[in-house]
Amino acid sequence: MAQNNVFLTTYFNHLTVERGLSPNTIAAYKRDLKLYENYLEEKVVAIDAVDSETVTGMVGWLRKRKLSESSIARNIVAIRNFHAFMAKDFSLPDPARGVLPPKIPKRLPKAISIAEITKLLESKNSSGSALRDRALLELLYASGGRVSEIVAMNIEDLQNMEIELESTMENQVLTMKVLGKGGKERLIPIGSFAQLAITQYLTRLRPTYLKSQRERALFLNTQGKRLSRQSAWQIVQDAAHAAGISEVVTPHSLRHSFATHLIDGGADIRVVQELLGHSSVTTTQIYTLVTIDKLRESYATAHPRSR
Repeated sequence: MAQNNVFLTTYFNHLTVERGLSPNTIAAYKRDLKLYENYLEEKVVAIDAVDSETVTGMVGWLRKRKLSESSIARNIVAIRNFHAFMAKDFSLPDPARGVLPPKIPKRLPKAISIAEITKLLESKNSSGSALRDRALLELLYASGGRVSEIVAMNIEDLQNMEIELESTMENQVLTMKVLGKGGKERLIPIGSFAQLAITQYLTRLRPTYLKSQRERALFLNTQGKRLSRQSAWQIVQDAAHAAGISEVVTPHSLRHSFATHLIDGGADIRVVQELLGHSSVTTTQIYTLVTIDKLRESYATAHPRSR
């Protein structure tokens, strides 16, 4: 239906221009609302004629397509936001206001052990990009940054950086600036291992990849362009394979491990919240569940009368 497409295009322009959402977020909205558009076309319903029953029916429609409950919940949230915008800007009824997304059971984040992290970071890499890959892996784990945040970093986002001599890195505090969700900036300190890996990459490899002095990306591919999220993902998986880690390891696994290891080490949850860039401490609290789960496991294993 042509009118549906006009409404959706107007909404996407609003997300881009007025709200300034990131390309990745807008792409996610487009994927979810494309499904909604397909659903409405199948039902032969125009957007301005949608009622709450129509929106509720979307849940069953998505389940028939074998989407996970978390994906369905995300779809419903996108639909609710879209209809709220339509109600405000076009004075249409808001049929999605009372439709709640399905509840998702809390899942513990998957973290890998410190020993496995060490094996991954020290895995053999004989490729010409070894220095870059090591710097990327060290930075992902040292900062807990999202992969999208790390590949979006520019040279100037590294602060207090001295790269003339590797020895100057000792006992210095290096901070990095990342642009998180909602365009929020945050500063993250990173440790000596990541500092050394970044210094080696910046002094020995990045200059050989650089094709234009105007390119400010921190991590470059062999063509001298910004490293993509997909390439970063592959670098992590290749390192896990080289380290002999059988389970699936992704950049988000390193973020989960960063948070879990900090909590295990006694870090304050509010500090971890700030480092991760969570807007609410409730999101960060899931990592405390990991620690509690470990305590229960240790108790059940070690206490003679635990069972």
